[in-house]
Amino acid sequence: MQLLADIAGQLRHVIRGKASVIEQLLVALCAKGHVLIEDVPGVGKTTLAKALARTLQGEFHRIQFTPDLLPTDIVGGMVYSPGSGQFTFRPGPVFCNILLADEINRASPRTQSALLEAMNERQVTTEGSTHLLADPFMVVATQNPIEHHGTYPLPEAQLDRFAMQIEMGYPDAEQEIELVLQQRQRHPLDEVRPVADTREVVELQARVRQIDVEQSVVRYMTELVRLTRQDSRLKLGASPRAALILYRTSQALAMLRGRPFVIPDDVKELAVPVLAHRLVLDSKSHFAGISKAAVVQDILASTPVPV
Repeated sequence: MQLLADIAGQLRHVIRGKASVIEQLLVALCAKGHVLIEDVPGVGKTTLAKALARTLQGEFHRIQFTPDLLPTDIVGGMVYSPGSGQFTFRPGPVFCNILLADEINRASPRTQSALLEAMNERQVTTEGSTHLLADPFMVVATQNPIEHHGTYPLPEAQLDRFAMQIEMGYPDAEQEIELVLQQRQRHPLDEVRPVADTREVVELQARVRQIDVEQSVVRYMTELVRLTRQDSRLKLGASPRAALILYRTSQALAMLRGRPFVIPDDVKELAVPVLAHRLVLDSKSHFAGISKAAVVQDILASTPVPV
């Protein structure tokens, strides 16, 4: 689709050599999902989130997560108005279209949990009143997997709200040279221009649901998810929510590639970013250095693919 190609073109101007990362981000956007970008500092996590927000004519807010951040700093709260003598609700930064939760694992679990309702139900409940969030609404969270001082690991319930976990990775030698030369005068983020509005994004998200998924492919998805619950290396497998998100993101990927139907290769390509972060290794596997992505790859290799 031309609209998605235009958005991807703007993102590629900012993030060089990361076509698959950009595609996964757009898949999550079209599937109405949230994204956790986990990688070392300085590889462009925050820049990618900002670039996506600038391509859309919507509202963008950034929250720098710190240990002293409170839940009301995210969702808002009741504020007393001397003029009227009443308490009124003041919306927090979560009331936007794209929310960048920068270094999300630096906030306390209590503050992290403030996002649970917003991410899952797209609403905020405070003082007994429910407030709906904007449409579209997407959380792009970042975290550093190396530094652990002053951080709070995301609980499984929080991780399960993220449709996908994306890893940026370092650029290769030529891309890094190009990156340095590109920023001699100005940051490429300054040149990103809006190419879509929120109405068009909502229409894209609706079109995703029209992509056909044959029943054998649905069985293939659910079998992959069920096998994570039976793997002896895992203490916790993927939830039914994971199967729903794998279904929706596969539809989005098919639409991105111009197909009106999902094929098994779509599912295989998304299995690791959709499933791996939801799994919990048992102690033996953890200390043996087995990765969750490797477990998903093993399950993919041993599961018959529908023809």
